[in-house]
Amino acid sequence: MWIRSLMAYRVSFVMTALGNFAVTAFDFVAILLMFSQVDRLGGYSLAEIAFLYGTSGTAFGLSDLAMGSMDRLGKRVRDGTFDTLLVRPAPVIAQVAADRFGLHRIGRVLQGALILTYGLVVLDIGWTPLKVLMIPLMVLSGAAIFASVWVAGAAFQFVAQDAAEVQSAFTYGGSTLLQYPPTLFSKELVRGVTFVLPLAFVNWLPALYVLGRPYPLDLPQWVAFLPPLIAAGCLALAGLAWRAGLRSYRSTGS
Repeated sequence: MWIRSLMAYRVSFVMTALGNFAVTAFDFVAILLMFSQVDRLGGYSLAEIAFLYGTSGTAFGLSDLAMGSMDRLGKRVRDGTFDTLLVRPAPVIAQVAADRFGLHRIGRVLQGALILTYGLVVLDIGWTPLKVLMIPLMVLSGAAIFASVWVAGAAFQFVAQDAAEVQSAFTYGGSTLLQYPPTLFSKELVRGVTFVLPLAFVNWLPALYVLGRPYPLDLPQWVAFLPPLIAAGCLALAGLAWRAGLRSYRSTGS
């Protein structure tokens, strides 16, 4: 329904998608400005950071396209309109994800994919079948990990009711963090996004395997192949959190 609504004004849709593309592109423009003053950032070249940026941006763009509307849940809980979703013959989580579905967010996906393509073309990588497989693996697993963060954040809004910005700190903020190499950050932060909220499995660990670079925490190389398992675990935990939040819902004014 929302896609049909958007396509009723196709010029507006194209302009909005291009605007979304341009706004997200400014993140990479900032990186280009940095490299106008330095040759390497945290020991990484522009092509290597483009690779990190592209994998993070594409994975997050896919999750944002599918689950980005989850941050609207708090408003529905506050004004009581969430009740209408409970009486419809469709999974509640699917309805929340589809609420005001924004197909124009495809611009973010395209922008990330273009930067990723640039990085892959420019980089001098000794390709092996495992490294080739790692590219779609990290993008899809990363999208699933980000999706689990969207769902867990939505579940938290059943309690907090106004936590969209807190949720954004881990989704949009996590995506921005992963656009840069881990060598720029303290080891405490790197440990936090590896062992607590495993965003490092979106692209840092698998991407550094592809680039042939060591991980700051000296983890074994096989850890780079764990993103699918980590994604499955995150989705399972997010599902449990969602069900717990849904069971605790008592409608507005209670």
